[in-house]
Amino acid sequence: MKNVTDSFVSLGHWPSAGSFGFNTDILATNLINLSVVLGVLIFFGKGVYNRKQRILNTIRNSEELREGAIEQLEKARARLRKIEIEADEFRVNGYSEIEREKLNLIDSTYKTLEQLENYKNETINFEQQKASNQVRQRVFQQALQGALGTLNSCLNNELHLRTISANIGILAAMKQITD
Repeated sequence: MKNVTDSFVSLGHWPSAGSFGFNTDILATNLINLSVVLGVLIFFGKGVYNRKQRILNTIRNSEELREGAIEQLEKARARLRKIEIEADEFRVNGYSEIEREKLNLIDSTYKTLEQLENYKNETINFEQQKASNQVRQRVFQQALQGALGTLNSCLNNELHLRTISANIGILAAMKQITD
């Protein structure tokens, strides 16, 4: 320790002019050099350390953001798969629903056409029967008028009374049979 103090004391005794010399005291010179180097390292090392911390923080933040982005990407992919499956189901169900509706519409149209055909046939039959009845009535009326005309021209009073009496007799016999 005495050497260390001597080296500091000897600093004050250096000759100011003329000679330049080496201090051969290893302990004294190493302590000074080490303290200077440590001071320089601490002074300039703070920036390096702070920069290293910022870089590490940035890397850590980037990793966290990357993990979050990966999670979001996986969620988005899962949603996409789900939506694609639903879209396929809707597409298949939609096509089958369209086919079903198409078949129902075709069936309904055929039924409606069948009903219209039946109504048409019924209307034709009704109109034919109506026309037939009108023709019968007309023929009957004409025949009746012809028969009345013939009877009126051929019958006299006496023949007329006998015909009425015969008809009354027939009606009376029918009445007795029914009683």
